Amino acid sequence: MENCRLFLLIFAVFHAFFSIRSQPYVGINYGEVADNLPPPAATAGLLKSTTLSNLRLYGTDPAIITALAGTNISLVLGVSNGEIPAISSDPSAAASWVSSNILPFVPASSISTVSVGNEVLNSGDPSLSSHLLPAMQNLRSALAASPAAAGIKVSTVHTMAVLSQSDPPSSGAFRADLLPTIESITQFLHDNNSPFMINPYPYFAYQSDPRPETLAFCLFQPNSGRPDPGSGITYSNMFDAQVDAVRAALRAAGFAGVEVVVAETGWPYRGDQGESGASVENAKAYNGNLVAHLRSMANPVETYIFALYDEDLKPGPTSERSFGLFRPDLTPIYDAGILKPESDSGEAAPPSSATVSPIPPVSPIQAAAAAPPAEAVKPAQKCVPGIGGTGCGQPPAQKLPGTFSRNLSGSGAGLHLRQQLTPWLPMMMLLAALC
Repeated sequence: MENCRLFLLIFAVFHAFFSIRSQPYVGINYGEVADNLPPPAATAGLLKSTTLSNLRLYGTDPAIITALAGTNISLVLGVSNGEIPAISSDPSAAASWVSSNILPFVPASSISTVSVGNEVLNSGDPSLSSHLLPAMQNLRSALAASPAAAGIKVSTVHTMAVLSQSDPPSSGAFRADLLPTIESITQFLHDNNSPFMINPYPYFAYQSDPRPETLAFCLFQPNSGRPDPGSGITYSNMFDAQVDAVRAALRAAGFAGVEVVVAETGWPYRGDQGESGASVENAKAYNGNLVAHLRSMANPVETYIFALYDEDLKPGPTSERSFGLFRPDLTPIYDAGILKPESDSGEAAPPSSATVSPIPPVSPIQAAAAAPPAEAVKPAQKCVPGIGGTGCGQPPAQKLPGTFSRNLSGSGAGLHLRQQLTPWLPMMMLLAALC
């Protein structure tokens, strides 16, 4: 009897330890539009004191790539929008880009993906959009030519404005004017086992509908839920609703098997007058509850929080310079639940004063399903209060049968040890009862 209880205690501690040690499905964005960023070595040390396992760069800063060599942190590197035309037009330019920005760093640094451009299809530049797929193809060929880089994936990042419909999520559909381009790009992603990358921002959806009930829905706080008559699912948060809208759009286009990766999502901790909801309390609630929500899933969608630091040189409203989780002196602006315990990181983690809001339980339908979440829209992209990016005068998309509120990618990539242990929990509970 005593040995049985001791075994259960050891198992519980083991399970809890690996639940917080690392989260392969949670990453963060590292923007560099700033003049006060800490040295790359300091940033590498900060990242190692967190449970984050992925870092997305918008370029190919060699200093930060080198600083993360030999760590367990996987990198997404970026090709700037300005580099796309040359890489698209000349395979040798793609080979040169890979030789300069990838080959010097692998395999010492772990590079998972190259993101070609950022939000190109919503850049307002049709010429740039026409160069996007050829650039992706040339880079894929250049990577495949080197054994050290052949496993690196190639994708591109979209805003939620590529959707014409997202409310309810089961009616998700791509814009008719973008559909041929998106279908060609997504066929490339499918053929190369690469993810569809999207930027969801519930914060901007709240801006278009600043009611208390919308705020609770966006912050993963208790709310009455939003039913989707097309799927029979009642959604408890904006994040899942938006990701499922993207999944529905992919399914309607014939690409249900393509993984979704959330390339950016976040909440500003301050803003100008009139920027509803921009506060430390709400930023902490959104990001903290997001991390807790992802932890609660068996197979979470890979998600990159925006952002590691503020970017003080960014133009626009104050909120654009206020998405950071950490200050340049490496202290947290608030605790989003990503810091390792001091004993695990080897460094003293900054003190936490976070009060994360309770997350409503996932419904049986949502828990039983299996597909990735969807995202939000930026101000000019919103049409329907509460969801965003929908109802823009487009005919409603055909409603799809069945359930696709799957909270993870169907591929099951990036399983964490905690998730592998999860099936054993019922057995442990039974054993506990017998003890």
